[in-house]
Amino acid sequence: MNKKYCTAVVLAAGKGARMGTQTAKQYLEIGGKPVVVHALEAFQASPLIDEIILMTDAQHVGYCSREMIPAYELSKVSTVGAGGSERYESVWKALCTVMDRDEKEDEGLWADRKNGYVFIHDGARPFVTTDIIARAYEDVCRWDACVVGMPVKDTIKRVDEKGFVVDSPNRSLIWQAQTPQVFSVPLITKAFERQLREDCTHVTDDAMVVEAQMGVRVHMTNGSYENIKITTPEDLLIAEAILKKKR
Repeated sequence: MNKKYCTAVVLAAGKGARMGTQTAKQYLEIGGKPVVVHALEAFQASPLIDEIILMTDAQHVGYCSREMIPAYELSKVSTVGAGGSERYESVWKALCTVMDRDEKEDEGLWADRKNGYVFIHDGARPFVTTDIIARAYEDVCRWDACVVGMPVKDTIKRVDEKGFVVDSPNRSLIWQAQTPQVFSVPLITKAFERQLREDCTHVTDDAMVVEAQMGVRVHMTNGSYENIKITTPEDLLIAEAILKKKR
Protein backbone atom coordinates (compact mmCIF):
# COMPACT_ATOMS: atom_id res chain seq x y z
CA MET A 1 0.00 0.00 0.00
CA ASN A 2 1.35 3.40 -0.96
CA LYS A 3 1.83 5.87 1.88
CA LYS A 4 -0.63 8.73 1.87
CA TYR A 5 0.43 12.34 2.31
CA CYS A 6 0.44 13.27 6.00
CA THR A 7 0.14 16.77 7.42
CA ALA A 8 0.72 17.45 11.11
CA VAL A 9 -1.18 20.38 12.61
CA VAL A 10 0.37 21.51 15.89
CA LEU A 11 -1.85 23.81 17.97
CA ALA A 12 -0.01 26.39 20.05
CA ALA A 13 -2.42 29.32 20.24
CA GLY A 14 -3.74 28.74 23.76
CA LYS A 15 -3.25 31.21 26.59
CA GLY A 16 -2.70 28.59 29.30
CA ALA A 17 -4.40 30.55 32.08
CA ARG A 18 -4.13 27.66 34.55
CA MET A 19 -0.33 27.78 34.36
CA GLY A 20 -0.34 31.19 36.07
CA THR A 21 2.63 32.53 34.08
CA GLN A 22 2.97 35.47 31.72
CA THR A 23 4.55 33.19 29.12
CA ALA A 24 2.12 30.82 27.38
CA LYS A 25 2.68 27.24 28.55
CA GLN A 26 3.74 25.97 25.13
CA TYR A 27 6.69 28.39 25.13
CA LEU A 28 7.90 27.59 28.64
CA GLU A 29 11.11 25.56 28.57
CA ILE A 30 11.66 21.98 29.63
CA GLY A 31 15.07 20.44 29.08
CA GLY A 32 16.28 23.75 27.65
CA LYS A 33 13.70 23.87 24.84
CA PRO A 34 10.19 25.33 24.53
CA VAL A 35 7.49 22.74 25.18
CA VAL A 36 6.13 23.07 21.64
CA VAL A 37 9.56 22.40 20.11
CA HIS A 38 9.65 18.94 21.66
CA ALA A 39 6.36 18.14 19.91
CA LEU A 40 7.47 19.66 16.61
CA GLU A 41 10.71 17.68 16.69
CA ALA A 42 8.80 14.39 16.95
CA PHE A 43 6.82 15.17 13.79
CA GLN A 44 9.99 16.43 12.11
CA ALA A 45 11.69 13.11 12.88
CA SER A 46 8.83 10.91 11.70
CA PRO A 47 9.29 9.59 8.14
CA LEU A 48 5.50 9.45 7.85
CA ILE A 49 4.98 13.20 8.21
CA ASP A 50 5.40 15.23 5.03
CA GLU A 51 4.47 18.70 6.27
CA ILE A 52 3.83 20.56 9.52
CA ILE A 53 1.45 23.48 10.05
CA LEU A 54 1.99 25.39 13.29
CA MET A 55 -0.95 27.43 14.58
CA THR A 56 0.02 29.94 17.24
CA ASP A 57 -1.32 33.20 18.64
CA ALA A 58 -0.84 36.32 16.52
CA GLN A 59 1.86 37.67 18.87
CA HIS A 60 4.11 34.64 18.34
CA VAL A 61 3.82 34.22 14.56
CA GLY A 62 6.90 36.33 13.87
CA TYR A 63 8.95 34.77 16.65
CA CYS A 64 8.12 31.24 15.50
CA SER A 65 8.75 31.97 11.81
CA ARG A 66 11.96 33.97 12.13
CA GLU A 67 13.56 32.57 15.27
CA MET A 68 12.22 29.32 16.69
CA ILE A 69 11.73 27.31 13.48
CA PRO A 70 15.19 28.11 12.02
CA ALA A 71 16.93 27.68 15.39
CA TYR A 72 15.72 24.11 15.74
CA GLU A 73 15.97 23.27 12.01
CA LEU A 74 12.31 22.36 11.69
CA SER A 75 12.35 22.17 7.91
CA LYS A 76 8.97 20.43 7.60
CA VAL A 77 7.14 23.46 9.00
CA SER A 78 5.60 24.96 5.88
CA THR A 79 3.18 27.38 7.54
CA VAL A 80 3.04 29.34 10.78
CA GLY A 81 -0.44 30.77 11.12
CA ALA A 82 -2.42 32.78 13.64
CA GLY A 83 -4.99 30.60 15.34
CA GLY A 84 -8.31 31.61 16.83
CA SER A 85 -9.43 32.28 20.38
CA GLU A 86 -10.88 28.76 20.60
CA ARG A 87 -9.35 25.44 19.64
CA TYR A 88 -11.91 24.67 16.95
CA GLU A 89 -11.14 27.98 15.22
CA SER A 90 -7.44 27.15 15.05
CA VAL A 91 -8.18 23.67 13.69
CA TRP A 92 -10.50 25.07 11.03
CA LYS A 93 -7.93 27.64 9.91
CA ALA A 94 -5.34 24.88 9.62
CA LEU A 95 -7.72 22.69 7.62
CA CYS A 96 -8.35 25.59 5.25
CA THR A 97 -4.58 25.83 4.76
CA VAL A 98 -4.45 22.10 3.97
CA MET A 99 -7.26 22.42 1.44
CA ASP A 100 -6.11 25.65 -0.23
CA ARG A 101 -3.84 25.50 -3.25
CA ASP A 102 -1.12 28.05 -3.79
CA GLU A 103 -0.93 29.34 -7.36
CA LYS A 104 2.65 28.06 -7.64
CA GLU A 105 1.92 24.68 -6.11
CA ASP A 106 2.02 21.52 -8.16
CA GLU A 107 -1.53 20.23 -8.72
CA GLY A 108 -0.51 16.65 -7.95
CA LEU A 109 0.97 17.61 -4.59
CA TRP A 110 -2.15 19.60 -3.72
CA ALA A 111 -4.34 16.63 -4.59
CA ASP A 112 -2.21 14.34 -2.43
CA ARG A 113 -2.40 16.72 0.53
CA LYS A 114 -6.16 17.36 0.43
CA ASN A 115 -6.85 13.62 0.10
CA GLY A 116 -4.31 12.53 2.69
CA TYR A 117 -4.34 12.38 6.48
CA VAL A 118 -4.07 15.12 9.08
CA PHE A 119 -2.54 14.64 12.54
CA ILE A 120 -3.97 17.26 14.94
CA HIS A 121 -1.77 17.65 18.00
CA ASP A 122 -1.65 19.85 21.10
CA GLY A 123 1.53 21.89 21.19
CA ALA A 124 1.46 21.51 24.98
CA ARG A 125 2.03 17.73 24.68
CA PRO A 126 5.81 17.50 24.32
CA PHE A 127 6.19 13.73 24.58
CA VAL A 128 4.53 12.47 21.42
CA THR A 129 6.91 10.01 19.77
CA THR A 130 7.59 8.61 16.32
CA ASP A 131 6.23 5.27 17.57
CA ILE A 132 2.92 6.88 18.60
CA ILE A 133 2.74 8.61 15.22
CA ALA A 134 3.38 5.29 13.46
CA ARG A 135 0.62 3.50 15.42
CA ALA A 136 -1.81 6.31 14.66
CA TYR A 137 -0.94 6.14 10.96
CA GLU A 138 -1.66 2.40 10.87
CA ASP A 139 -5.03 2.92 12.53
CA VAL A 140 -6.15 5.88 10.42
CA CYS A 141 -5.32 3.88 7.29
CA ARG A 142 -7.73 1.22 8.52
CA TRP A 143 -10.46 3.28 10.22
CA ASP A 144 -10.26 6.81 8.70
CA ALA A 145 -10.41 8.29 12.21
CA CYS A 146 -8.43 7.54 15.35
CA VAL A 147 -7.55 9.17 18.65
CA VAL A 148 -4.40 8.48 20.63
CA GLY A 149 -5.13 7.75 24.27
CA MET A 150 -4.68 5.37 27.18
CA PRO A 151 -7.01 3.41 29.46
CA VAL A 152 -7.70 5.30 32.69
CA LYS A 153 -5.98 4.07 35.84
CA ASP A 154 -8.50 5.38 38.37
CA THR A 155 -12.14 4.58 39.01
CA ILE A 156 -14.33 7.18 37.33
CA LYS A 157 -17.48 8.60 38.89
CA ARG A 158 -20.20 10.31 36.85
CA VAL A 159 -22.02 12.94 38.90
CA ASP A 160 -25.08 15.13 38.54
CA GLU A 161 -25.12 18.93 38.61
CA LYS A 162 -25.21 18.89 42.43
CA GLY A 163 -22.13 16.69 42.73
CA PHE A 164 -23.88 13.43 43.64
CA VAL A 165 -22.69 10.19 42.03
CA VAL A 166 -24.93 8.96 39.25
CA ASP A 167 -22.96 5.86 38.34
CA SER A 168 -19.48 4.35 38.12
CA PRO A 169 -18.62 3.38 34.53
CA ASN A 170 -16.69 0.19 33.88
CA ARG A 171 -13.06 1.35 34.12
CA SER A 172 -11.91 -1.14 31.49
CA LEU A 173 -14.02 0.68 28.90
CA ILE A 174 -12.89 4.24 29.76
CA TRP A 175 -9.96 5.87 27.99
CA GLN A 176 -8.27 9.21 28.49
CA ALA A 177 -8.02 10.99 25.15
CA GLN A 178 -4.67 12.42 24.10
CA THR A 179 -3.34 13.74 20.82
CA PRO A 180 -2.59 13.43 17.99
CA GLN A 181 -6.09 12.84 16.72
CA VAL A 182 -5.84 11.65 13.13
CA PHE A 183 -8.35 11.74 10.29
CA SER A 184 -8.63 11.57 6.57
CA VAL A 185 -8.64 15.17 5.36
CA PRO A 186 -11.99 14.92 3.50
CA LEU A 187 -13.68 13.42 6.57
CA ILE A 188 -12.53 15.99 9.14
CA THR A 189 -13.05 18.89 6.74
CA LYS A 190 -16.64 17.90 5.99
CA ALA A 191 -17.29 17.37 9.70
CA PHE A 192 -16.04 20.85 10.57
CA GLU A 193 -17.98 22.45 7.72
CA ARG A 194 -21.15 21.02 9.25
CA GLN A 195 -20.20 21.78 12.86
CA LEU A 196 -19.45 25.43 12.12
CA ARG A 197 -23.11 25.91 11.19
CA GLU A 198 -24.04 24.95 14.75
CA ASP A 199 -22.96 25.82 18.30
CA CYS A 200 -19.26 25.05 18.77
CA THR A 201 -18.84 26.11 22.40
CA HIS A 202 -18.97 22.50 23.63
CA VAL A 203 -16.31 21.23 21.21
CA THR A 204 -13.25 20.25 23.23
CA ASP A 205 -11.60 17.84 20.82
CA ASP A 206 -11.73 17.00 17.14
CA ALA A 207 -13.10 13.49 17.39
CA MET A 208 -16.28 14.90 18.93
CA VAL A 209 -16.95 16.74 15.69
CA VAL A 210 -16.47 13.64 13.55
CA GLU A 211 -18.61 11.54 15.87
CA ALA A 212 -21.46 14.05 15.96
CA GLN A 213 -21.47 15.25 12.37
CA MET A 214 -20.41 12.21 10.36
CA GLY A 215 -21.59 9.27 12.43
CA VAL A 216 -18.16 7.68 12.03
CA ARG A 217 -16.80 5.36 14.69
CA VAL A 218 -13.47 6.67 15.97
CA HIS A 219 -10.85 4.09 16.92
CA MET A 220 -8.66 4.49 20.01
CA THR A 221 -4.92 4.07 19.45
CA ASN A 222 -2.46 3.32 22.24
CA GLY A 223 -0.47 6.38 23.14
CA SER A 224 1.64 6.57 26.28
CA TYR A 225 1.09 7.56 29.90
CA GLU A 226 4.07 9.87 29.37
CA ASN A 227 2.21 11.73 26.59
CA ILE A 228 1.03 14.31 29.11
CA LYS A 229 -0.38 17.76 28.48
CA ILE A 230 1.38 20.65 30.21
CA THR A 231 -1.43 22.52 31.96
CA THR A 232 -0.37 23.42 35.51
CA PRO A 233 2.96 24.15 37.23
CA GLU A 234 3.02 20.61 38.61
CA ASP A 235 3.07 19.27 35.06
CA LEU A 236 6.37 21.02 34.41
CA LEU A 237 7.96 19.09 37.26
CA ILE A 238 6.57 15.83 35.87
CA ALA A 239 7.84 16.74 32.40
CA GLU A 240 11.35 17.38 33.69
CA ALA A 241 11.26 14.00 35.44
CA ILE A 242 10.17 12.28 32.22
CA LEU A 243 13.00 13.97 30.32
CA LYS A 244 15.52 12.94 32.97
CA LYS A 245 14.39 9.32 32.65
CA LYS A 246 14.74 9.43 28.86
CA ARG A 247 18.33 10.68 28.98
